[in-house]
Amino acid sequence: MSDHGNRRWPEQEPGQGRHGQRSAGDSAVPRWPTGDEPARQPRQPRRPQQQPGQPPRQPRPPRHNPAAQQPASPQWPGEAGAQRPARPQGPQRPQQTQRTQRPQGGRAAPPPGQRQQNPPPQGARPPGTPPSRAARGEPPTQQVRRPRQGRAGAVPATAAAATAGQEEREPELITHRAYNGTSRDGDGYDRRWSDEEEQRSHESGFDDDEPPGRRGKAPLTPAQRRKRRWKFIRRGLYAFVGLFMVLPAIAFAITYFLVEVPSPEEVAADQAKVVTYYYADGKTEMGRDIPPDGGNRQILKSEDVTAVVRHAVYAAEDATFETNAGFDITGIMRAVWNQATGGVGGGSTISQQYIKVATENDEYSVTRKWTELVKAFKMNNEQSKDEIITAYLNTIYFGRGAYGIQTAAQAYYGKDAKDLDASEAALLAGMIQQPGRSENPEVRQQRWSYVMDQMVANGWLRQQDRATAKVPELIPVDQAKPETITGPDAYIKYRIKAELEAKGYPEEKVQSNGYKIYTTIDPRAQDLAKKAVNTVMEGEPEKLREALVAVDPKTGAVRAYYGGPNKPGVDEYDWGNAQRNPGSSYKPFDLVALLQRGKGLGEVYDGSSPRKFGNTVVRNSEGGQCPRCTVAEAMERSVNTVFYDIVVNEVGPQSVAEAAMQAGIPEKGPSRETMPSPDGNISIGGGTTEVTPTQMAGAYATFASGGIRHETHFVAKLTTADGEVLFDETGEAATQGEPAFSDDPEKSKQIAGNVTESLKPVLTHSDLECADDRDCAGKTGTHQYEAPNGEYVNENAQAWMVGYTPQISAAVWVGTGGNEPIRNAAGGRIYGSGLPGEIWKEFMDSYLEGMPEEKFDEVEPIGKVPTEEVEDDSSPTSTAPTTTLPTTTTELPTPTHPTGPPTETMTDTETSTSEEEPERPTILPGWGRNTASDTPTN
Repeated sequence: MSDHGNRRWPEQEPGQGRHGQRSAGDSAVPRWPTGDEPARQPRQPRRPQQQPGQPPRQPRPPRHNPAAQQPASPQWPGEAGAQRPARPQGPQRPQQTQRTQRPQGGRAAPPPGQRQQNPPPQGARPPGTPPSRAARGEPPTQQVRRPRQGRAGAVPATAAAATAGQEEREPELITHRAYNGTSRDGDGYDRRWSDEEEQRSHESGFDDDEPPGRRGKAPLTPAQRRKRRWKFIRRGLYAFVGLFMVLPAIAFAITYFLVEVPSPEEVAADQAKVVTYYYADGKTEMGRDIPPDGGNRQILKSEDVTAVVRHAVYAAEDATFETNAGFDITGIMRAVWNQATGGVGGGSTISQQYIKVATENDEYSVTRKWTELVKAFKMNNEQSKDEIITAYLNTIYFGRGAYGIQTAAQAYYGKDAKDLDASEAALLAGMIQQPGRSENPEVRQQRWSYVMDQMVANGWLRQQDRATAKVPELIPVDQAKPETITGPDAYIKYRIKAELEAKGYPEEKVQSNGYKIYTTIDPRAQDLAKKAVNTVMEGEPEKLREALVAVDPKTGAVRAYYGGPNKPGVDEYDWGNAQRNPGSSYKPFDLVALLQRGKGLGEVYDGSSPRKFGNTVVRNSEGGQCPRCTVAEAMERSVNTVFYDIVVNEVGPQSVAEAAMQAGIPEKGPSRETMPSPDGNISIGGGTTEVTPTQMAGAYATFASGGIRHETHFVAKLTTADGEVLFDETGEAATQGEPAFSDDPEKSKQIAGNVTESLKPVLTHSDLECADDRDCAGKTGTHQYEAPNGEYVNENAQAWMVGYTPQISAAVWVGTGGNEPIRNAAGGRIYGSGLPGEIWKEFMDSYLEGMPEEKFDEVEPIGKVPTEEVEDDSSPTSTAPTTTLPTTTTELPTPTHPTGPPTETMTDTETSTSEEEPERPTILPGWGRNTASDTPTN
C-alpha cells in the first residue's frame, strides 16, 4: 500500500490521511537529521496536534532488537496500563530465521534482489526526492510530519542514529522503506489495520448522508435532492418528446412534400393487363385471362356512385371514412405490433387502401404503413371525400377479374353500378376482402351477412329490410368475362391461382402486373387424362363423378389434372381437390409405420373375419379369411383385420398419420384437416381421414421416387410481362427433394422399396398390370356406404385406384359426392379395381407408350421375409353372419363441410371394403409371398 492510499492512524476518521499532518514550516521533503532535534511526546489515541510545552515523544527502538531499550508504550484511553486491542489475525507471514546483519559502521545489507543505497552526503537530499521548499524559494510550512506510533518493537527512523555502533540515517518517506530494507513488515505495507477497516477506508460511491467534508462535498438537503430528481425527469421528457414527436413530425413534413398521389386514370391504365398461361414446354399457350372490360374500363364520376354503394363500402371497409383524416392511428399501431410479433394485417382506411392499390405495394411493414399514412393525409388535404371514394371504387379489385365498381357490377350481375340495390352492393363490398374466393358460396354468404349487419348498425339500412334480404344470385362465370381456358382445364387455372396466392402473389397482383405463368401441365398428358375418363365413363350413370391427377415422381410437378367436366348446371365442382375417405388405398402408410420399426412383409397376423378389437368389430371384404396371414399377403388381398391389428396393437394410429405426412399428405386440406383425430379407422382409410386425389398422387409419387419427397405443384415458373423471373421451380435446387421416411436417404429408399415390393402383386391380382410388362405398383381402395339406420350394408360409396411407375404417379377417384351406394351401368357394385382401375390403366398405358422402360430400384428386405409356404386358407369366404358375434360399434363424429358439394356421413369403426372379382390364378412369389387366395381385392 502506498502513501497515496487512504491509510489512517488508529481511530482516525476515514479520509484523514497522513499527507496532511506536516506543519506549516516543513518543506515538501523531510530534512536530514542533525542530532539536535527535540524529543517528541507519545501520540494520544486520536493524535491531537502537539501543543507547545509538552514533552517530546520518546523514540522507539528498532524492531526485533532485544538489546535496544524501549520506552514505555503509550496507554489507551480509559484504562490504566491497558494494552492496545489485538488486531484480527490475517495470513501469517513466515518469520525470518536470520536477520540480515549490518556491516560494521555502515548500512544494513539490502535483501536479495535490491540494490545497495548509499547515503547521501551531508546536507544533500536523497536521490529521487524533490528539492525542498527552501531550495525552490518557497516559505517553509509550520506543520511537522509526525511519525506513527507503532507496535512494540517498532522504532522510528530517528532512533537508529542513537544506536551504538551504527551509522546515523537520514529520515525518509515511509514508501522508501520498501526499497531500503527498513520496512516494518519487509514489504512496505502496514499490517495494523483489519481487512474490514481497509475496505471501509476505500469505499467509493455517492452517499447523501456522509459527513461534511468526507469527499469535499456537503450533504444534499431534501430540497436539493428533489431538484436533482426533477432534473433527471425533465431530461427524460425532453428526450422522449424529441424522439417520438419532433423527429416524426420533421420526417412527416419531409415525406409530405416528396410523395405524390396518382390519379384513378393512371392507376386504371396499369391494371388493364392480360395474364398469359403456358404449358410445361414454355412455348405452347394454354390460355389467357382477359379483363372483363377488355381493357376499356369505364371510369365513373362521383355523381355516378350512389349512396347505397358508398354506404355498403363504408360498412365493409371504413365506417369512419367521412370523418377521419385519411388514416387510423389504431391501424398504424396494430401494424407496428404485428411487425414486431411476426403477425400480419392492419387497419387501413379507404384512403390508405387506395394508396396501396395505386403503388402496388402490399408488403406488411412499418415503412409501407408510414408512406400510406402520409399519402393518405395529403390526399385528404387536396381532395374531397367524394373524389376519394370515387377514385377508390374505380380502382379496387372485386374478384372475377373485375377492377372498379362498374366492371364488377357487370361481372357479377350483368348490370350497371347505378342500378345496384343494397343487397347486391353489400356482396360486392364484402368481396373486397376476399376477391379470389368469389366462386365460393359460403364465403359469399359470410361476407354479405357481415356487410348487411354493419349497414344496419350504422343506420344505413333498416332492420326490416335486412330481415327480408337474400344473397343475390350471380351470372355464370363464362358470361362474366371472355374466357379462353374453359371446361376441365379451368380447374387447373383455379389451382394455379390458389398456389400463387399462397406464395404471395394474389390474383389482383398477377392481374395488375400482367404476369406470365408457366405451368407444369404436359399438354399430351392432359389430353390423355381427359380421353381416359371420357372413354371409360361413357354410358355410365350420370350421377357418378370422377377425378384423375398425375404427378411426376422426380419433381412433384402435376402433369395432368382432371377435376370434372365443368359443365354449367351439371357438374361444376373440382373433384380433384375434394377431400374424401381413401379406403384401403391408405394401407401403404400402415406398412411404412411397421417397416420403420424393423418389421417386414413376413410378419404373420390373424386375418380372420370378423374380429373384435375392444368394442369395435372389423370385417374383411366379402368375409374373406386368412387365419395366418403375412403382411405381404394381407396387402395383396387387402385384409382389413390384419392392418387394423397392426395399427391398433403395434404401431399406433399416430404413427400412421406421421407416415402419411412424411409421404406428402399435408396436415391441412383445402377445406379441413386431413387426419384430425387418428384412431383405428385410419388403418383402412375410414373415420375422419379425408384426402384429395391430388394429395394421394403426390404421396404415392414419394414411393415411386425411392423415398424422396417433392412438393406437389402446378406452377413451374412465374415472370413479369418483360420476362423477369420472379420464381423458378425447375432448377436443380428446387427439384432436389428430401428423404421422406428417414433422415438417411438410403434408409428412406429401403422403406419405399419394400412398400413398392408389397404393391406390385396388387396390380396382378386386380388384373391392372401395365402394358409391355412395365414395372408398376399400386393399391385399390373402397369406402363403405353407411346406411341411415347404422346397420352394416355391403355397399360402397367411393372407389379409388392409386398407382405408379418410376415415371408417373396417378390417382383416380369415382363416387357421387355423397353417402350413397355406387353401381356401374350393369348394376354391379363399383370397387377400386372397377371403374377407377380401368381409368387408371387406360391413362397409364397411353401415357407410357413410346417412353423408355424404367425399373424400380432393388432394395434389401426389412425384417422377416415372407416364405413360400402356403397357409391353410380353407375357411369359408362368404360374409359371416352378424348374429354369431355381438357387435358394438363406436359412432365417430361427422365433420362439417364448409364448402363444396354434399358429403357422405363418416363411416363408423365397423368399416369394411370389398372387391367382388373373379378368382385369380396363383401368382409366382416375389419375396416368397403366399399367393393362394380366393378373396377379391379392394
